[in-house]
Amino acid sequence: MPQSLELRLNSLFPAVLSLFRVVLGLLFLVHGGAKLLAWPVDTGNGPVPFGAWPAWWAGVIEVVAGLLIMTGLFTRIAAFIASGTMAVAYFWRHQPDGLHPLQNGGETPVLFCFGFFLLVFAGGGAYALDTVLAGRRRTAATR
Repeated sequence: MPQSLELRLNSLFPAVLSLFRVVLGLLFLVHGGAKLLAWPVDTGNGPVPFGAWPAWWAGVIEVVAGLLIMTGLFTRIAAFIASGTMAVAYFWRHQPDGLHPLQNGGETPVLFCFGFFLLVFAGGGAYALDTVLAGRRRTAATR
């Protein structure tokens, strides 16, 4: 790859990481919304009954973590919790139906798990509330 192209792509990484974070957080949020409220899409089962274990609690985690990740607030810890939630979902719900994600319908939790795991280490990107707040703290500290 030509060095100029690589430099240009590298310069766009923080913005693209923010876009990835927003889309991933939004998708996680709507998963939780579908569980808790049958909104924005009713998956055919209606809302999960209040407090039902584990689906209702997973929905709460998906809504809260999805909002935090989407906005880039507490991105790393929210992504860590979301990643762990998806790992648990895979091993509790999908893996007993077969070893491979294509066999057991577990592609979505695997992709969510590793997408969130990436955000644990990469952070929220250039356009995250975490980045804005860190900049304000640095500015206040230099005054």
